[in-house]
Amino acid sequence: MKLNLGCCDNHLEGYINVDRCPPADQIVDLAGPWPWPDNSIEYILAQDVIEHLPDKIHTMNSIWRVLEPGGTVWIEVPTTDGPGAWQDPTHCSYWNRNSFWYYTVGNPHYERFHKHYGIAGGFNVVGETMTWVDGIPKLSILLEAVK
Repeated sequence: MKLNLGCCDNHLEGYINVDRCPPADQIVDLAGPWPWPDNSIEYILAQDVIEHLPDKIHTMNSIWRVLEPGGTVWIEVPTTDGPGAWQDPTHCSYWNRNSFWYYTVGNPHYERFHKHYGIAGGFNVVGETMTWVDGIPKLSILLEAVK
C-alpha cells in the first residue's frame, strides 16, 4: 500500500490519496492518530504537508510506525534556509536538513536524544536533493524505516 499524504487535488494513481478534506480518497487529520496498522505501508509520499503538522515527533513517529520494515518515505518540505518556510500562515512546524538528524540512525543527535525525546524509531537517509521552486528552497529527502 502507498500513501499520498496532503494530496489536496493532486490524486495519484496507485496511491491512497489522503487529506483532511475532500476530494481525498481517505479523510484523515494527520495531527491526530493515524488509522493505518503498524508495518502496513510500503511507501509514503509527503510533499508540502509535514510543515502543516504541529508536532514533528508525532509526525515522524507515525510515519515510522505505519511503514513496513525497509519501507520508504519521500518528504518534500520548504526549508528554513529561505522565506518559504515562514510565508504560509498555515505552516506550524519548520524544517531544514538538520531537523532530520534526530531521526537518522547512527547520527549523534539521534543516538543521544531519541529515547529522551520520545522518538519511537529511526531511519536511514537513502537520498536527498535541494531544489528551488518559485524562489523557495525545498529539501526532498528519501528515508528508509529501520526496524
